[in-house]
Amino acid sequence: MDQILSVLSTTIPKAQTLEQLTRPLLTLLSQVTGMESTYLTTIDTNAGIQRVEFARNVGDMVIPEGLVVPWTDTLCKRALDENRMYSDNVAECWSDSEAAAALGIKTYVSAPIRSQDGQVLGTVCAASSAQVARSSEVEPLLMLLSGLLGYSLERGLLVERLQAANAELTKLALTDPLTGLSNRRAILKDAARLFALAQRENRHILVGVIDLDGFKLINDTRGHLAGDELLRGIANQLQRCLRTSDTIGRTGGDEFMVIALGTPSGHSEPEKDMGHEAELLQDRLSKATIGRYELGHGLGDIQYTGASVGVVAVIPNSMTVDEATKLADTEMYKVKQQRKCHRL
Repeated sequence: MDQILSVLSTTIPKAQTLEQLTRPLLTLLSQVTGMESTYLTTIDTNAGIQRVEFARNVGDMVIPEGLVVPWTDTLCKRALDENRMYSDNVAECWSDSEAAAALGIKTYVSAPIRSQDGQVLGTVCAASSAQVARSSEVEPLLMLLSGLLGYSLERGLLVERLQAANAELTKLALTDPLTGLSNRRAILKDAARLFALAQRENRHILVGVIDLDGFKLINDTRGHLAGDELLRGIANQLQRCLRTSDTIGRTGGDEFMVIALGTPSGHSEPEKDMGHEAELLQDRLSKATIGRYELGHGLGDIQYTGASVGVVAVIPNSMTVDEATKLADTEMYKVKQQRKCHRL
């Protein structure tokens, strides 16, 4: 008992994480039980799995950290269902457990780790490939450890859920829900980052604005579901034609924006290089929007003749993101007018 109190008094006040709390307790459990492996698991009943989070192995039998097994095949579930903490003949007691047979477990003892509302979060266990006699100290110690670990594990899971929820909220705040592209807020944020990077590397920036010609007519004649499918299809096509380093976003109803780093100048006429790159990107984006798009929902398909695209190449320290965007917008409207004239 003195050994247990000593470990607990030195471990609990210093532990800042679940791991810092668990590892000394697993060492203590190993010393008290005399078993080869002691380990902490977590249980995801929704996914139907149990995972070994932390383990201490001192013999030939090894319970590996990160091991994931079906919850229904575990000794922990069988012990919990039968309210049995201990067995020194696992092969006879739970012969149908493939995981236990694969690991060579002969003696096993465990206690569930529960949340404050009684939900099973995990288990704290000891196992051995040898037959280990039952000790009167082991089960009370397991119950003590499961209580100590329960609070820490529940807190850790809560923090993980909060972090995941915050990450999802952040993603939603920066993502266009229809196309999955960056929204206007996100693309302008990326533009500011790329402008700063280009300035540090003495490179130029390409800014493209894309407007879907005839989109309102498609919405009016084929319906909003058709318009949504067209937007998704064009978003996919635009993404495919860009480099992974380029940034694309949907900035409005039928408008998209592309920001790309220009390549370093290859000769003494950087303006010529910049203009050529802008023309190449404009041509690539324009061609990417042309094609036949499946509209789904029984609406058939549509042969789309392409969007109006304006692209400008700018030196980042010569203008702001807003100024460059307005310049690209102006170029896009010039293209739109030219396309209208050709259709007349």
